[in-house]
Amino acid sequence: MLTRTRLWLSVLCLFAAPGVHAQNWGGGVDDEKWHFGFTFQYVSSEYKFLKKDTWQMPFIDPERGVPVSGELQSLSSKSSPGFGIGFVVNRRLGENADVRLTPILVFNDRVALYEFEGEEALIERKLQSTMIDLPIGIKLKSNRRNNFRAYIIGGAKYSLDIASKKRTNDAPNAPMDKFLKNKKNFLSYEAGFGMDLYFEYFKLSPEIKLSYSLNSVLKNEPSPYSAPIDKLMLRHVTFSLYFE
Repeated sequence: MLTRTRLWLSVLCLFAAPGVHAQNWGGGVDDEKWHFGFTFQYVSSEYKFLKKDTWQMPFIDPERGVPVSGELQSLSSKSSPGFGIGFVVNRRLGENADVRLTPILVFNDRVALYEFEGEEALIERKLQSTMIDLPIGIKLKSNRRNNFRAYIIGGAKYSLDIASKKRTNDAPNAPMDKFLKNKKNFLSYEAGFGMDLYFEYFKLSPEIKLSYSLNSVLKNEPSPYSAPIDKLMLRHVTFSLYFE
């Protein structure tokens, strides 16, 4: 994660380099009460597990009353990439503050890894999500220096999964073939930082933001994959380019 953060910081420095001497107009967006734009995003998601005290116990099939898995040896997640596209609605509050709504369509996978006793390889449970994210936040900006402003941003995000029911229908499946299911909607809090770079007719804003679900996103249905989990939290690291 540290190496990835350093990479994004290097990208931000490259964006900041051109045009630092001449004062650009930036399309006049900072002087407007309302202005609009669009965004492209790279998203990296990862689960955070809070395990039950009995998380290692074999799963008992509720219909037959017999164990269908060995003891669980490990439970983990790995970062999974995705991307998003969306719009920007910005309301100017003053010289150094804005409120922003950024509806975004996000395509992103989430991956959980299980190691059961007696299994030769890790079992991967991947959830393919198509999300509508509705983040709203307060953007606090520094004073403008030539063609540059730094800022921090914080707020909340409502997420709604619009994936088809067919993709999550596992009723006919055997217990070990069940899915790890997530709730269709949830709330997250988020915070980040970025910079406004002014060009002749527009403003470009590279931004890095971290979001974390407020509550568990686990849809708790009986399966070997949900039974060990007390709470399932979701973390996103997002690199965005805003054009306004």
